[in-house]
Amino acid sequence: MGPAKGDPNQDPLHEVTLRVISKADYDVIYPANMDRLCCGTPFESKGLKEQADMMAAELEDALMKATNGGKLSVLCDTSPCLYRMRQVMNPALKLYEPVEFIHDFLMAKLIFTKQPGTVAIHNTCSSMKMELGDKFLSVAQACAEKVVVPERVGCCGFAGDRGFTHPELNESALNELRPAVSQVCSAGYSNSRTCEIGLSLHSGLYYKSILYLVDECTKPL
Repeated sequence: MGPAKGDPNQDPLHEVTLRVISKADYDVIYPANMDRLCCGTPFESKGLKEQADMMAAELEDALMKATNGGKLSVLCDTSPCLYRMRQVMNPALKLYEPVEFIHDFLMAKLIFTKQPGTVAIHNTCSSMKMELGDKFLSVAQACAEKVVVPERVGCCGFAGDRGFTHPELNESALNELRPAVSQVCSAGYSNSRTCEIGLSLHSGLYYKSILYLVDECTKPL
């Protein structure tokens, strides 16, 4: 689930993430066998809790080794995955999703230049559970002249991957989105790719990770 077809910015999210981190002069360590690691959320959402916990335990073990027992911070580029990791993994691991990591570790290490115009942001359900709304708004306001948070839009209704098989859920949840953003915003930002797919479909904007916006408007100190 990479960049949307037609989106002018086709850079993969992992490349954008690395660019932002490197601007702040951080190095990156990857856990071993990363191509087979998973937090377990896709399994949990289908009721397969045993398999979900097995996957989370494998990821936890790899992260404990990569961080030397939790001494290094962990950045996960998707909010719902990070939420589950915090729920089930060793509390010694310092786990962050993009908004909180940018706010807590990068804002003091980068020069932000506000872009002209208006952007929309969407807090995922997991972001709201982690009470990251204020930090999300703070990061977005450092990047854009004006930020819109649609008042009548809550959960996007994508519900994990159900938006692919039951699109009426997504359509119903976002029936107030297009009137709130399509005429005033140039782009939308969130921190979960599936949510962003549904948001893009029902807004007329390209929604993508907040890391893309931060990459566009920052440079090293």
